Amino acid sequence: MENKRIVEVMRALSLEAGDKIMEIYRRDDFEVRTKDDDSPVTEADEAADALISAGLRAAFPDIALVTEEQSDSHSVSADRFFIVDPLDGTKEFVHRRGDFTVNIALVENGTPVLGVVFAPAKNRLFYTDATGQTVEESRDGMIKPLHVSEANNDALIVVASKSHRDAATDTYINKYKVADSAAAGSSLKFCLVAAGEADLYPRLGRTMEWDTAAGHAVLLGAGGQVVRFDDHTPLTYGKPIYENPFFIALSPGVELKGA
Repeated sequence: MENKRIVEVMRALSLEAGDKIMEIYRRDDFEVRTKDDDSPVTEADEAADALISAGLRAAFPDIALVTEEQSDSHSVSADRFFIVDPLDGTKEFVHRRGDFTVNIALVENGTPVLGVVFAPAKNRLFYTDATGQTVEESRDGMIKPLHVSEANNDALIVVASKSHRDAATDTYINKYKVADSAAAGSSLKFCLVAAGEADLYPRLGRTMEWDTAAGHAVLLGAGGQVVRFDDHTPLTYGKPIYENPFFIALSPGVELKGA
């Protein structure tokens, strides 16, 4: 029963935050600042964060909360916690490319067990239901269960970062037999694998847990995996300062190559 309530609240908050983000996105201009780590932050990030944080704290005051935009939450240590990126893909937002998402996840004992990813500019909403099964819900309310593809290792479909792809990523991708490749921003890459629209997403660059937890939950709920790049063990959460190692998201049929 609690999982059902958590999913309902996360889904509703993601939609509300998405609407707030799109109000700002449609304006002729909006404020963009640079954070201490040189990444951009906009008033849309902050408005969405305030909305989501308030909603989660009001509904579930006993569950810890970690959110990108509140640095004091980055010292939280708990076995069970929400983790939020209110606007993942801020560069995509600033350049008006549409590939940005609202990410909310629940982590239990190192694993993201429930998650929602909403791409408001693309009208795509992905989330895990109360049982952990991933679905995609259309704007007219149609709900479609998702499952990863049966990967063909002689003709893989690979998705990589739109803003952070580099030579090391290309070198790794070239180890595979690739039939097609695509670029996507934010946590949408996890969702494309979950929806069977891609087989493999390698990330050889710095990410934080709030960047990945919701997409990771969505992929797990569709039968996929997210593993560390170095040893192919499952990617876990609640690490020091919430920083991830390099990782690979995939359909289980993919025959992984070594680093």
